Amino acid sequence: MDYTQYTTKSFNQNDIEAAQTLISLALREDLGNHGDLTSSIAISPDQTARVAINARQGGIVSGLPIAAMVLQAVDQSLEIEIKVKDGLPVVAGQTIAVVTGLTCQLLIAERTVLNFMTHLAGIATLTSRFVDQVAGTSATILDTRKTHPGFRLLEKYAVRCGGGDNHRIGLYDAVLIKDNHLAARKISHPDEASAELLKLARATYPGVVLEVEVDTLEQFQEMIPGQPDIVLLDNMSNVQLKQAVEMRNRLGSGILLEASGGVDLKTVKEIASTGVDRISIGAITHSAPAFDFGFDWVE
Repeated sequence: MDYTQYTTKSFNQNDIEAAQTLISLALREDLGNHGDLTSSIAISPDQTARVAINARQGGIVSGLPIAAMVLQAVDQSLEIEIKVKDGLPVVAGQTIAVVTGLTCQLLIAERTVLNFMTHLAGIATLTSRFVDQVAGTSATILDTRKTHPGFRLLEKYAVRCGGGDNHRIGLYDAVLIKDNHLAARKISHPDEASAELLKLARATYPGVVLEVEVDTLEQFQEMIPGQPDIVLLDNMSNVQLKQAVEMRNRLGSGILLEASGGVDLKTVKEIASTGVDRISIGAITHSAPAFDFGFDWVE
């Protein structure tokens, strides 16, 4: 299936495989061993219908590749016509796609399609609001690992649809030394300077992104000799963030500075104005409200 017809963003093989796994689980949850009992008695097996997927609010579309995959998994004869691609804005009342096929099969697919789309479009829409708030600054909005189990790749895809960027995918693709790592290390290496762990990480995983979390400016200074690629400035005030930016700039360092903690739509613009390069926000994946879509029958 050519997924470029559904989206303006990258939807890669890993995303496809993650979606297939979740779709299989979702349909098994819904159908069990007996299928759709209600449709089996209410709908003629040869009846056909045409359904519009309509936006009932304004926002950013996300989830159409997965919707197409759900329809194919239910019945390969179901057809979807895309009106608006993922990653594009819509207004309330706008038709996103039109689906045609056997009525009973459409009813089987309905809830699973909407479950994916309302969740992913909700993430994309919330992300876009944060992105809009930092427009004109040097800051990029990023997600985190605070995702729902099994949904990480799809939720991170939705963040891209909303104009945000992805942080590391998991524990395997970047080194991020946090306070608990440093505390645990101190137990076995009580006399070791904190920056030594960064040097060890650099030597062990050359070419891998190296990030370290700090929560004071003193810690920030201590970490600079370890030459991290990114320093995460955790729960710092805007004054502290600005001071960290000034310190980095005086050194002429290429270290990227990432703000995290206490970020919401009311605070993100001022945080971005401090000059940080990145702002990571767990809420865009774990707390995005569902987007309101309708599955509306076309006469």
